[in-house]
Amino acid sequence: MLTELQIKNVAIIDNITINFGAGFNVLTGETGAGKSILIDSINMALGGRTAKDLVRNGTEYAFSQAVFEVNETVEKKLTEYDIELEDNTLILSRKITADGKSSCRINGRTAPLSIVREIGNMLLNIHGQLDNQALLVSSKHREFVDNFAGNKDILAEYSNKYLEYSKVLKKFEELQQSETDKEHRIELLKFQVNEIKSASLRPGEEEELIKRREFLMNVENIMSNAIEAHNALYGDEMTKSAYDMLYDANQSLEKAAEYDEKLSSYYDTISSVLADIDDVTRELKSYIDGIDYEPEEIDIVQNRLALISDLKRKYNCLDIDSVLEYCNKCEEEIAEIENLENTIEAIKDDVKKSKDALTAAAKKLTETRIKAGEFLAESIMRELAELDMNKVVFKVKITESDFTISGCDDIEFLISTNPGENLKPLSKIASGGEMSRIMLAIKSILSKGDIVDTLIFDEIDTGVSGRAAQKISEKICKISRTKQVLCITHLAQIASMGDFHYLIHKDSDETKTRTFVNLLSTEERKDELSRIIGVSVTDTTLKAAEEMLQQAENLKDSFI
Repeated sequence: MLTELQIKNVAIIDNITINFGAGFNVLTGETGAGKSILIDSINMALGGRTAKDLVRNGTEYAFSQAVFEVNETVEKKLTEYDIELEDNTLILSRKITADGKSSCRINGRTAPLSIVREIGNMLLNIHGQLDNQALLVSSKHREFVDNFAGNKDILAEYSNKYLEYSKVLKKFEELQQSETDKEHRIELLKFQVNEIKSASLRPGEEEELIKRREFLMNVENIMSNAIEAHNALYGDEMTKSAYDMLYDANQSLEKAAEYDEKLSSYYDTISSVLADIDDVTRELKSYIDGIDYEPEEIDIVQNRLALISDLKRKYNCLDIDSVLEYCNKCEEEIAEIENLENTIEAIKDDVKKSKDALTAAAKKLTETRIKAGEFLAESIMRELAELDMNKVVFKVKITESDFTISGCDDIEFLISTNPGENLKPLSKIASGGEMSRIMLAIKSILSKGDIVDTLIFDEIDTGVSGRAAQKISEKICKISRTKQVLCITHLAQIASMGDFHYLIHKDSDETKTRTFVNLLSTEERKDELSRIIGVSVTDTTLKAAEEMLQQAENLKDSFI
């Protein structure tokens, strides 16, 4: 049950707090006073879609907070999300900044919008004028029947079977297409395999070839520098080399060390260097003598790299490993296609089994819908009789259709509003006022098995007046004996039946407009009902208002 609503900086609402009671809460006010903004604010707190346009002009953010007393079912769901309650109270709040950023809280803790929305759907149901339009859309009729039948689990079971069937059927159809294109596909795959295999690619080969190409492109420069290095180190008979000079230096150090032992270490160091130079020059000589290449080898390497590059490009691969992997996959596909006939037979059996399971699930779903449809039609006619539509014949028409995610039933509501008239779709017959009463009848029936404790009716009196309005008011009042009801209305008949009556009004000055909400006393209710009844408040309208309130009290006593 919604116990408190706090709204700040939402459209023309500055800062208000409303405390709601159990039973029938009525909200009235002139057009443009801000009644729809209250609904938007409640919807905002419960995670509904909203926009930054709601932020009041000149303010940084809009804020809405709804406080609820929750039932055991909601409390159990909250436990799943580790949300603790204090005094059985749940607080949902939401803040939207002027730049469109949104943040939600549950009992003061930040929470994802999806969780707030899920919990909100368990707390409150809003019925607006647009809901009547749902009655004109036959696809929505199936939802009404399923909700009435409690088909959530059966529908989920069917939907899973449908998805399984769709998946295996798609695979079967793809294989059948593959059978048609089999020869062409095998021919293409074999060509690709032969092309790759004939290239005799090796993992790492491309990197080796790139290094070899670099060597071949610079081989003369390499040889020239290697020979110069060799000659500089070891020289020849005509040139004194680094080795010769170091050797002479070492001979001198050897003689000097006879007189000063400190020089012995220098002698030893140069002796080691001479040995190293000797090794290096010997290896350099071996390297130079070992250089082996043919001038045409560069062309061979370039052609090989071009072949590898072409294969990579052709098969959209990054390296040789990817090309070889693609080749393996082609071979696997060839084997699969060559065994396609056996595969098709196997999956054909899977398709049959899956369709049989789907058909059984669909039959089970259809049976519940037929049974629920008959009972729903009877229940709606009983409810409509109480809403001054006792001559109405209502039927839920269920016909077989192709398999869809929602079953294999087309469901449509048919109605005859006058004796002797044929049953026709609602869109062909029902007026706006009749639509309001039909939707109220459906809501009344569905609410009996609904876990939601609070229902909001936003101008359900559209297109209704006189006796029909009185019947609607009585029906809503009856609902409010087991559910909390908030009802925005323009009709005195409905307003008079409220247990609590709130007046929504606005006040303007030169700079701003503000909306206020006041809980009315009995005397104030007379004035407001008088305003609704007539253009101006007179003794006559006040007397009529007083009589309406007294009549309402008598009726409410009979509903207990």
